[in-house]
Amino acid sequence: MKRRRMNKLYIGNLSPAATADDLKQLFGERKLPLAGQVLLKSGYAFVDYPDQNWAIRAIETLSGKVELHGKVMEVDYSVPKKLRSRKIQIRNIPPHLQWEVLDGLLAQYGTVENVEQVNTDTETAVVNVMYATKEEAKVAIEKLSGHQFENYSFKTSYIPDEEVSSPPPLQRSRRGGHSSRERGSSPGGSSQPKQLDFPLRMLVPTQFVGAIIGKEGLTIKNLTKQTQSKVDIHRKENAGAAEKPITIHATPEGCSEACRMILDIMQKEADETKSAEEIPLKILAHNSLVGRLIGKEGRNLKKIEQDTGTKITISPLQDLTIYNPERTITVKGSTEACSSAEVEIMKKLREAYENDMVAVNQQANLIPGLNLSALGIFSTGLSMLPSTPGARGAAAATPYHPFSQSSRRRTSSSAYLSGLYGAPPASAFPHQNPLPEQEVVNLFIPTQAVGAIIGKKGQHIKQLARFAGASIKIAPAEGPNASERMVIITGPPEAQFKAQGRIFGKLKEENFFNPKEEVKLEAHIKVPSFTAGRVIGKGGKTVNELQNLTSAEVIVPRDQTPDENEEVIVKIIGHFFASQTAQRKIREIVQQVKQQEQKHAQGAPASQHSK
Repeated sequence: MKRRRMNKLYIGNLSPAATADDLKQLFGERKLPLAGQVLLKSGYAFVDYPDQNWAIRAIETLSGKVELHGKVMEVDYSVPKKLRSRKIQIRNIPPHLQWEVLDGLLAQYGTVENVEQVNTDTETAVVNVMYATKEEAKVAIEKLSGHQFENYSFKTSYIPDEEVSSPPPLQRSRRGGHSSRERGSSPGGSSQPKQLDFPLRMLVPTQFVGAIIGKEGLTIKNLTKQTQSKVDIHRKENAGAAEKPITIHATPEGCSEACRMILDIMQKEADETKSAEEIPLKILAHNSLVGRLIGKEGRNLKKIEQDTGTKITISPLQDLTIYNPERTITVKGSTEACSSAEVEIMKKLREAYENDMVAVNQQANLIPGLNLSALGIFSTGLSMLPSTPGARGAAAATPYHPFSQSSRRRTSSSAYLSGLYGAPPASAFPHQNPLPEQEVVNLFIPTQAVGAIIGKKGQHIKQLARFAGASIKIAPAEGPNASERMVIITGPPEAQFKAQGRIFGKLKEENFFNPKEEVKLEAHIKVPSFTAGRVIGKGGKTVNELQNLTSAEVIVPRDQTPDENEEVIVKIIGHFFASQTAQRKIREIVQQVKQQEQKHAQGAPASQHSK
């Protein structure tokens, strides 16, 4: 059985007159019940909390704010010096802070291996950050403590690093555990993935929550039993909100059946109380999946509307914040029509998510040392943090970790999904190449988007280059009426992944593409002219296979004159993951051809000598 980790707090600057009973009373008056005994020393004390959320609440409520016997208390995590390693906590982060700003800020002090948002009901955000080294963490904690952002002052603390405090026994981790440093799809090494839990997230009016739960919880118990589902109603968080989120974990059929039953319960309650005529279905979906639900020019959505007789709208991108990476899909129609639409909507969302996971697993295999936990690709797309209450009160205050079986250990098969809805583990993939080869990719963006990529006084492009570990330059326009500009990105594979991902995300976030269409960009990579034929394949076979595998359009223009380096251009057009997978596959083919050429060159003299 897994031992529950306690959060020990240090209480400092205590008066000699302070007693354990004084502290218990003070904590109790502020509704901060203690989990165990107060360990009182001379001038300081220790208390335990079983839950990090309560620990944060105690620190925020008491530290520097409350007097006891004439002395203002200091409250913080109790972390012995030997456990002050790479993990720190940052509190009082403004909820509207953009991802790129936070990422850029954290990256100033070192390599960020992992960021995860803490389950808290405070109005501001709290994140736990793991740096690559403890020296970087030390600098970050010093520099970020008291850092001012608008009217918010960051607060920082060390938190215990489990890897330092309790390293797992080697024998046990090989046999049964799955360490975050292991590479593979499952602890047993089986490549056969089990069916992944893709939950249905709904928003329901707060006034109907009681009816859904039922007297003594009988209605919800009956619902879960009939549908063989696990239903979480996040009713305690986000007090005062007009709507509450519900998360349903089940098979696709179970989710749909539970959804239909909830709609029936709400409609019945509305009819009896005459509180509403028609209850819309509201589904929450991560922003990175919504583009594929909508489809090109809105075709997917229109088809679902036509097939089910419903009207479907999606909340705007502007509603997305650090607290809210989800968008609300509102479906209006009869209960039966809404239920039918739910089936089709969830089918599209699952398909998008599964495709992304395949692409990410390919990235993990193709890019040596790709650390997905450090990417944080889109500021409003592939969020590194889980969803919590947004400005409109749409999402749950409790972080949404639908795919994780354990918050501490995840395998590579769930790393991307954890990245969508939670934080993936540090070092999800081991670094194999200490000095990976530098690559150059030319990415073409709309001319009007250049300002957004550069940022005020060049701040955004500098921040992006620092975050990705790449050189990023924007080439001059080819003419006064050029519709596109070329961004030249130079760096190793992981840097390419991070830089390109952020550019795709920025264009989506800034609305340079229609909200109903996915961001597709053209990328050019150069390959040695003698490898171009292999990229094309006999009768175009290889290039066709590439297009089928990656969903990207791959073009090797014929009759190219090689440049001074004897290289030719390969054009790749597609959404982010499609483009990335195609780039990696093409470079893999080129590498194979080069290796064969080298073997041939080495073997030629030997064969001549033997004659």
